Amino acid sequence: MTACSDASDIDTLEIATNDSTLATPIELTVFKSRTCNCCQKWITHAEESGFDISANNITYLNDLKEDKGIAPNYRSCHTAESKDGYVFEGHVPSKYIKQYLAKVPTNSIGLSVPAMPVGSPGMEMGERFMPYQILLLHADGSATVYAEIATYEEQF
Repeated sequence: MTACSDASDIDTLEIATNDSTLATPIELTVFKSRTCNCCQKWITHAEESGFDISANNITYLNDLKEDKGIAPNYRSCHTAESKDGYVFEGHVPSKYIKQYLAKVPTNSIGLSVPAMPVGSPGMEMGERFMPYQILLLHADGSATVYAEIATYEEQF
């Protein structure tokens, strides 16, 4: 290869790498309580995974969750919503939000990690980890298991 050929290849690579259409960030609006620190930690996790987050502190989260179709037994501390209206309740790992949005299951409204499992994104407590399930929320109000997280590393 000549030097000119190498330079041309590098220029093409740089243009492709810098093309913003290749990596459009996923936009999420997060609804949370002003006083919840784990919600902010989850937002940091999502931003570090390339999400564009807009956070809103609201007082009556249960009203919002009810309006979004999230049954009480599937609720957690915060609710994220995509620009297309899909919901991500609680400490859902970014990896699974991306997977869900890449191929949205029929008749679903989003994903949920009920409660606040220790070791999930935003709920880190040293080396402690509690296996948990990510639930697929269906439009009829029911849920099924979308993924089972058995180890800390499976979240990423």
